[in-house]
Amino acid sequence: MTQPLLSRVAESVYWMSRYIERAENVARFISVNLMLMLDLPSGDANQWQPIIDTTGDAATFAERYGTANRENVIEFLAADPSNLNSIHSCVRAARENARSVRETISSEMWEQVNSLYLMLQEPRREALTFFHQVRMACHLFQGLTDSTMSHNEPWHFIRLGQALERADKSSRLLDVKYFILLPSVEDVGTPYDDVQWSAVLKSVSGFEMYRKRHGRIDPRRIVEFLVLDNDFPRAVRYCLGRADRNLHVITGSPAGEFACGAEQRLGLLRSELDYAPVDSIFSGGLHEFLDALQLKMNKIDECISGDFFARTENK
Repeated sequence: MTQPLLSRVAESVYWMSRYIERAENVARFISVNLMLMLDLPSGDANQWQPIIDTTGDAATFAERYGTANRENVIEFLAADPSNLNSIHSCVRAARENARSVRETISSEMWEQVNSLYLMLQEPRREALTFFHQVRMACHLFQGLTDSTMSHNEPWHFIRLGQALERADKSSRLLDVKYFILLPSVEDVGTPYDDVQWSAVLKSVSGFEMYRKRHGRIDPRRIVEFLVLDNDFPRAVRYCLGRADRNLHVITGSPAGEFACGAEQRLGLLRSELDYAPVDSIFSGGLHEFLDALQLKMNKIDECISGDFFARTENK
């Protein structure tokens, strides 16, 4: 399917892309939470733990930091080099992957990821400013990737990694909202609840697009928008559809067919979302649906590694 060199390159650009997307997501989650503190009556008490839960690192954080307050969470998610999902670690890993494939990516891409890495070594500035700069630097890298790199197989692996990372983070964010974020059932339908749901939309940069589509804040509509929408670029269905198209270009298999396990699993999951009414998602349990969705996406990632990366000589 792929030559050994392409397998090495594919793995590096795939993870380079996922790490940049992950860093951008973490910076956006924290930025939204900092703004949320200004609107909530409960202040700082209950709003930082969900950010940790979104990343899937709750156990590690509890062991090392204990209390989930503003200072601890920002340190853990932004600067902690021992946290593999911190912004610092993600950018460092993206830079190392980019360094190994400098002959494949454009010089502008390398300069941008290197600049972002060097920016993180500077003294920390005001929090909102810092996270905004990280987000903009990641967006610039993604824009440079699309505008300066040939749209060949390595580029499709980049897009594949980005799409799967986005789908995973959107599903995790929704799961946290429904299971953790709301402190009491008495708050459902109140202005407090609207602020929380607005924050969920802002956490995926979807507040304005949702309001244009649906108007008022409605949890059922928000779930439909973030899971099943086929136009919004951070909706799970949209991301998986894009990943499926990238994978078909890589393998060369016709639409509707599959040439590897990853392609088969991704096609099955995409079909499931294409015909999944939002009412059936709620009737079966949103948490259960999202949990199963995350497991299926993890399996797709494992299949991608086995189908394309595990054949390299150094694996």
